[in-house]
Amino acid sequence: MAYASIELKDTIVALATPPGVGAIGVIRLSGQEAISITNAVFYGKDLEQVDTHTIHLGTIRDEQRIIDEVLVSVFKTPKSYTKENVVEISCHGSNFIIQELIQLFIKKGARMAQPGEFTLRAFLNGQLDLSQAEAVADLIASSSESSHQLAIQQMRGGFSEEIRKLRDELIHFASMIELELDFGEEDVEFANRDDLKQLVQKILQLIKTLLDSFKLGNAIKNGINTVIAGRPNAGKSTLLNALLNEERAIVSDIAGTTRDTIEEVLNINGVEFRLIDTAGIREAQDQIEAIGVEKTMEKIAQSSLLIYVFDVINTQPEEVQADLQKLTNEGVHLMAVANKMDLNPYTKAEHYTGEYLSEEQFIPVSAINKMNIEYLKERLYNAVLDNKVQLENTIVTNTRHYDALHSASESLRRVLTGMETNVTSDFIAMDIRQTLHYLGEITGEISTDDLLEKIFSSFCIGK
Repeated sequence: MAYASIELKDTIVALATPPGVGAIGVIRLSGQEAISITNAVFYGKDLEQVDTHTIHLGTIRDEQRIIDEVLVSVFKTPKSYTKENVVEISCHGSNFIIQELIQLFIKKGARMAQPGEFTLRAFLNGQLDLSQAEAVADLIASSSESSHQLAIQQMRGGFSEEIRKLRDELIHFASMIELELDFGEEDVEFANRDDLKQLVQKILQLIKTLLDSFKLGNAIKNGINTVIAGRPNAGKSTLLNALLNEERAIVSDIAGTTRDTIEEVLNINGVEFRLIDTAGIREAQDQIEAIGVEKTMEKIAQSSLLIYVFDVINTQPEEVQADLQKLTNEGVHLMAVANKMDLNPYTKAEHYTGEYLSEEQFIPVSAINKMNIEYLKERLYNAVLDNKVQLENTIVTNTRHYDALHSASESLRRVLTGMETNVTSDFIAMDIRQTLHYLGEITGEISTDDLLEKIFSSFCIGK
């Protein structure tokens, strides 16, 4: 489906609530004829005469056959989500009724909406910019307080405002340099190069801050992959159950009980951790266990956090160091959980520290007694926020935005290099134009049909 071929003057219709049987379903229409099409089948008030933002009780009929008793909400242009006439029909949630109503509206002149077409129209009609439109999808998909908070902030334009400030400051200098090109033969300089250099350095620093926030933003949006690993019988599954406060993993004294990964979600202060309990690290006793150990190593390589669990009764310090040498990966935050402390309370961090483990990473617990579990949760949460980025600040959560910011940064670095090597103004102007292009792609001030299709085709039909 190509968005360039969509006829935006059509009136569109779609189910706005999730499909399936429920108490109610909401059908949404948008377009110039949305009110008149609904009015033609609605028996109650004359919808073309009512005020905007009003709700009306009546029946919808196909000829004389009553399909359902409904509530109709009317939103008149430009005061609606799409800035067009919008009607929302709240009907009973029977699949049969919903399909009957949608087919009736299509018979009367509407067409089925494409995925994301309501939000596409909101963007094209100036109700939302592109990053705000993308935040609508993030808001629908948010599954934790933090991801919800980030999506709300972006939908309200917090990120867009940051990008506009950067573009506005650059546009002034871009216009001055373009003016220099018009007077090229007279060797004049309208854009002060020292001021331009300071501005570029300042914008580069701001972009770096946004780029650095992506790791945190992406983790909050999608959840933090957290692998629980260690030797058989170290207490990994018991620790998982203690963190979740319920029995989700099989606990046994038999080594090698966990042969496949077990994944659960733990929410700490609004941040989701995707906990992955893995097979014990040891020389495999059979082919199935060998596959489990191999999966463990793969999961660790893909994780953001590694909780290495060891038994303080049966694991020697040199064995801990040997395990960590195999398990430690660059970019993976390590926590070493010294389990079964109730059986050996005199264990100290200094007994186990070495090349691969610092005292700071050592966390004593007794998983079976849930001793220090709340402290471990606190440490997990703080590990996510260890770069001191606060959720109130602008945080990048979208890969497309990250790529555009990275490209803008590269263009700005070429501007600096060009000024240092005294290249001509036309080359500097070209790099500034490129920067403006990449920043504009984020908010949609510069967009292409391919870009719009990629973004809005991932939306649900009725959004």
